[in-house]
Amino acid sequence: MRTTLTAIALLLQLGLAMAEKPNIVVFLVDDMGWGDLACYGHKTIKSPHLDKFASEGVRFTQCYSACGVCSPSRSSILTGRTPYRNGVWRWIPDGHSTHLRESEITLPELLKENGYATCHVGKWHLNGHFNSDKQPQPNDHGYEHWMATQNNAAPNHKNPTNFVRNGEAMGPLEGFSAPLVATEGIRWLKEDRDQDKPFLLSVWTHEPHLPIESAEKFMKPYAHIDNEGIRQHHGNITQLDHAFGIVMKGLDELGLRDNTIVFFTSDNGPEGRKEAGRTQGSTGGLRGRKRDSHEGGIRVAGMVRWPGQIAPGTVSNVPVIGSDIFTTTLGIAEIDIPKDRTIDGADIRPAFKGQPVDRHVPLFWRTHIAPEKSRAAMRIGDWKIVADRTLTEFQLYEIEKDWQETNDLAKKKPVKLAEMKKTFMEVWSGIEAEGPRAWWENEKQPQKKTKRAAKLGKGTDETGDWPIVCGGTVTKSTLGYRLSSDGEGFALRKLDKPISGTAHAVFKLEYQTAVDASTRNAMFCFGDKPNNANLVKVGTAIGKGTHEIFKGGWTNVGGGAAQKANFDAQQKFTAQATIDLSKRIVVLEIGKTRLEQKLPQGLKEVNYIGIYAKGTRSNFSPIEIVE
Repeated sequence: MRTTLTAIALLLQLGLAMAEKPNIVVFLVDDMGWGDLACYGHKTIKSPHLDKFASEGVRFTQCYSACGVCSPSRSSILTGRTPYRNGVWRWIPDGHSTHLRESEITLPELLKENGYATCHVGKWHLNGHFNSDKQPQPNDHGYEHWMATQNNAAPNHKNPTNFVRNGEAMGPLEGFSAPLVATEGIRWLKEDRDQDKPFLLSVWTHEPHLPIESAEKFMKPYAHIDNEGIRQHHGNITQLDHAFGIVMKGLDELGLRDNTIVFFTSDNGPEGRKEAGRTQGSTGGLRGRKRDSHEGGIRVAGMVRWPGQIAPGTVSNVPVIGSDIFTTTLGIAEIDIPKDRTIDGADIRPAFKGQPVDRHVPLFWRTHIAPEKSRAAMRIGDWKIVADRTLTEFQLYEIEKDWQETNDLAKKKPVKLAEMKKTFMEVWSGIEAEGPRAWWENEKQPQKKTKRAAKLGKGTDETGDWPIVCGGTVTKSTLGYRLSSDGEGFALRKLDKPISGTAHAVFKLEYQTAVDASTRNAMFCFGDKPNNANLVKVGTAIGKGTHEIFKGGWTNVGGGAAQKANFDAQQKFTAQATIDLSKRIVVLEIGKTRLEQKLPQGLKEVNYIGIYAKGTRSNFSPIEIVE
């Protein structure tokens, strides 16, 4: 009897201990700039739920993502390790070999082992082979329940079609991405989770990453703004703010508010250059944007609420980084961090009160596609060093005083520069020694302005007119053909006689977008080989408001000839492309616009012509050979 009572007492004590363990919510947004919220100084954007949240906990003025692009930042939140160390050294295209390895120890794995229920909803972007047994999936990294996409919502944030839940494709969904994933997260909390366990809920929105699409009700506050791109972007921030509100309301309704710590941050700075389109994010005056290791690419919003533990309305200028979420959460849950590997993240609980954090590894960044002069960086205290691609040229900033990085002190402070360079190289050497170097060393480095194009899977032709289709589907349309693709897609036919020697040829076609969305484009394409990397694209990036010529994949758009133009995005374009092998040029003519671009050096003859579109649906006429 005594044994039975003792056992019952132990079980009750265990249950009480589990009940007292705090719940964890990590709410991560995509491509949101440091200055994109009202509580971070934006004068126009409405973000009522996040502004209220800022008043309920701590708002960090110097919060950083672990990288200037998305996949690496996400990997660091889950592992507490800087991206090159954990292996996710780059953003991950569909089909790429890079992935978050099963050898990494993740936050959901450790929490799950210690009695937590775990759920992930939203963007994943930590493997190239999504929902496949070729690479680990969310459940392999500790999530019991998941609803996710590989990368972006497709065709955009409205009515996405590419979500997968626990390995099963969900098909077309009605609604907008961020509210959909927030609603699923709260549904899991209410209906599916083990109510006797504490939980980890990861909510990773697609907003405000391209392709942006915002509900009319969230754009209504910006109706006075003439620029459609700005209305869409600002509405997208308000849309994700609404989704955040869904999660906060759900916690309140379930009585979980007081025992739940909520982290909010972004994976990197804002996309685009703000001249056109819907990438209108604000860095709040910081230098650089997404991809950059200057502040605008890596400094992001960061807020934490923990009732009873963090004083409401706290503002902290202590530097923190995404990898700190791992270490801090384990500390709060009283779980030991792994001892067999370097953990870069620190326990930032002192920073919740504005006190310094004990860091064993300095804040460090390296981004594979950053600008040449700002490819990597490290910060210690108020000092920040910025390195070029070769890690031989350095800039030095006293970041607390010079937060816009306008005054390079490298020449004025040679002793401090030498000290920072020495530490920088020591940190990098340690990362190189631990990370899977072969992954980035074996990837062919692209030439300037020409990035490797994605290898596209086999497509479908329902018309019988296109012998080669990759990455998309061709159907009939009123104009002739419709090419639909979630990523990049093309349809080709082989010429009866190659264009070679000093010959020239002129092709004519019409095209028009078949969607009302931010991602709209249509291109004529040609090349010597029927693969994406070898095709030259000639046409219109309709969503960007430009006519373009470029070689290879969509990552090279803007890297060739490009010219802005004023046109109705829904209009029908008539394009004429002249390939002149004697002059080694290709010429695009659309109305009064004329673009000229040198042909690739290796292109000796043209064997294939066709049509191309990226992440959209476009209508094309048959291609006419004028001469």
